[in-house]
Amino acid sequence: MSAAAVCVVVFVVAAVTTLVLPGPARIPGGTLPGLADAHGIKLGVAVAVDPLREDPAYREIVTDHYTSMTAENAMKWVHVQPERYAFDWSGPDTVVDFAEDHDLDLRGHTLLWHNQQPAWVAEGHYDADGLRAVMREHIQALLGRYEGRIDSWDVINEPFEDTGTDLRDNLWYRTLGEGYIAEGLWTAHEADPEARLYINEFGVEGGGEKADALYELASGLVADGVPLHGIGFQGHFVHGDVPDDLVENMRRFADLGLDVEISELDVRIPEPVTDEALAAQEDEYRRVVEACLDVSRCVGVSVWGVTDAHSWVPEWFPGHDAALPFDGDDRPKPALTGIHEALGRGRRSAE
Repeated sequence: MSAAAVCVVVFVVAAVTTLVLPGPARIPGGTLPGLADAHGIKLGVAVAVDPLREDPAYREIVTDHYTSMTAENAMKWVHVQPERYAFDWSGPDTVVDFAEDHDLDLRGHTLLWHNQQPAWVAEGHYDADGLRAVMREHIQALLGRYEGRIDSWDVINEPFEDTGTDLRDNLWYRTLGEGYIAEGLWTAHEADPEARLYINEFGVEGGGEKADALYELASGLVADGVPLHGIGFQGHFVHGDVPDDLVENMRRFADLGLDVEISELDVRIPEPVTDEALAAQEDEYRRVVEACLDVSRCVGVSVWGVTDAHSWVPEWFPGHDAALPFDGDDRPKPALTGIHEALGRGRRSAE
């Protein structure tokens, strides 16, 4: 066979291969981004900087299946300002630039939290006036740099104790009192008046004392005119423990005039992970997305990680794994089908 003939054969084979490869355009009923857009919600994913820079398959999963991104770690205080006045914008810039280049919405995460603070903040060297100045400097620098480029921010992250109804005894609360929450929201609003500002919390997805305490906090902030625009329900679920009252609970916050969002969804499975568990996980993902679609002010669902290879779950919850819609080899799992089925159904009648 001549060299020219070989080239023709190779070209034809490559073309046929390209035509039959599975991809988002060939999902029955439409692409996930298309369906999410049609229903007016964001379908998001938390991203890490290194694979976003280095892994084409990772980037392709993000761009083919999602409409929004959250910076999983790159915008946290310890990475952005490891020393006072010494800002490292390399990670956040990577995330923001990628989102803009691919027409993806962006959620900022996070400003005031009890974890991942640099030692110069966390060791408590500041009185109230000093810490207030530090807080304002950081928020103004971060939101000011990306003003108009990030749609929403988790301003206050996990303000309550892991269990119970008390505000967490963190640096901010100890030094500034409960007012740190309103002050942080006002500071963020001044830095970027167009950004939607959130309190983000876990363990409040269903009803209960912690959810009630968050509701009372949010009610008071709204009544006082504080610029709180939404509540992020993290949604770090254990397989078999997705609450039945998720819709009812989100609706009461929406009734305050707040947007609601499933902000950090994963469903971890105890090992060994079985086909039966993965099939049940498909239904759990479907139920969570359906719950968002059943609440008119639910603006989105974001999964917390691109693939199981990049999930925080095995490190933080030993003996659990397989929490995300893609496995560790970048292959879609039944959970992705559950998301698609929910979006294919769409929103039910108005509340």
